[in-house]
Amino acid sequence: MIRQSSTLMRTITLLAGLLFQIIPLPSGLDLARPYLLALFLCYWCLETPERTGLGTAFFYGLLADLFSGGLLGEQALRLVILTFLVSRFRARLRFFPLWQQALAIFALLLNDRLIMSLVHWLVSDHALPWVAWLSPVLGMLVWPWLFVGIDMLRLRARGKA
Repeated sequence: MIRQSSTLMRTITLLAGLLFQIIPLPSGLDLARPYLLALFLCYWCLETPERTGLGTAFFYGLLADLFSGGLLGEQALRLVILTFLVSRFRARLRFFPLWQQALAIFALLLNDRLIMSLVHWLVSDHALPWVAWLSPVLGMLVWPWLFVGIDMLRLRARGKA
């Protein structure tokens, strides 16, 4: 029962991250939105690495590409790289205090923006606007709240199971 509720919660949060990407924002702020799908994926890679891996990242990345109408495979590539890095350094990241985790998440999201910038540079001749670089900062600020919030929901679901 606990495993089933965890799987349901993981699916719901990842789908919420997908839906957050397609919520319309003013055109200038659209690139500054925190990459919640990546944040949720980081959380689940840290907490349930046996059920959240590169395949999950690739699947949700392709869904995100389809939902956003962008270059097919771009977000899948970015999420697979992010998931690989989180999985690789999971043992260290799990035992960091939340503020250090937030800094590590900032570095991972900054790496994600660099990959995004490189992909956009390779397929077109325009650079990302400066507002796109606010997204890793916002992700870093959201991380502690997201981490604690999902942990509380998981503990509450465990108590009911």
